Amino acid sequence: MIKDEVKKLRMNSPESLQFLNNATKFYNLMMMYRCAIREIQTKLEVLDDEFSVENNRNPISFIKTRIKQPNSIYDKLQKMGYEFTTKNIQTYLNDVAGVRIVCAFIDDIYMISDLITQQDDIKVIEIKDYIKNPKSNGYRSYHMIVEIPVFFAKGKTPMRVELQIRTNGMDFWATLEHQLRYKKGIEEMPGYDEISEELLHSARAIIEADNEMQRIKDKIGKFHEI
Repeated sequence: MIKDEVKKLRMNSPESLQFLNNATKFYNLMMMYRCAIREIQTKLEVLDDEFSVENNRNPISFIKTRIKQPNSIYDKLQKMGYEFTTKNIQTYLNDVAGVRIVCAFIDDIYMISDLITQQDDIKVIEIKDYIKNPKSNGYRSYHMIVEIPVFFAKGKTPMRVELQIRTNGMDFWATLEHQLRYKKGIEEMPGYDEISEELLHSARAIIEADNEMQRIKDKIGKFHEI
């Protein structure tokens, strides 16, 4: 529960303690982010259903959502030099609400991105294409920060959501790499550079597999055109 997580926050400053005493604002803000996620998820499910009817396949394999944990929000604001307030959360953090969209093929990623961009009530704030420009560790994904209006009793509120669009292969690698690199503390182990190189090698193998599956799909598509 969010309430339990807030109690675990490492907050000692008077401002932070004051915020904790007025935590209702934080709970309400997290509710607003959850509503923003539902708005985005509904749009994606509608697009996937429409594509399934018209093309007899689903470009989206699955969708995962998450709200950033209070400790992570607090730590990130601290690193940025801002107090832990609801105003600062909304102003300076773009990834409190997250939606991961996992697709079958690489071209599905760009198709979904285009369809999202074309929605007249969605504003694209930022795009980072880690597929065409992978991170140095081998990570690949297509990131979008979008802003969507959510209607509450008090009126319409624009909320920001981070979208990560990737293939099954990219998601498989990123999930396991994160567990190995950050959850097990391997950065402190002897031979860390060798491990990093092995992880990068596995990322390249996933890239090749993704590209090969895309090439096979394209061939099948051409056969259908004949």
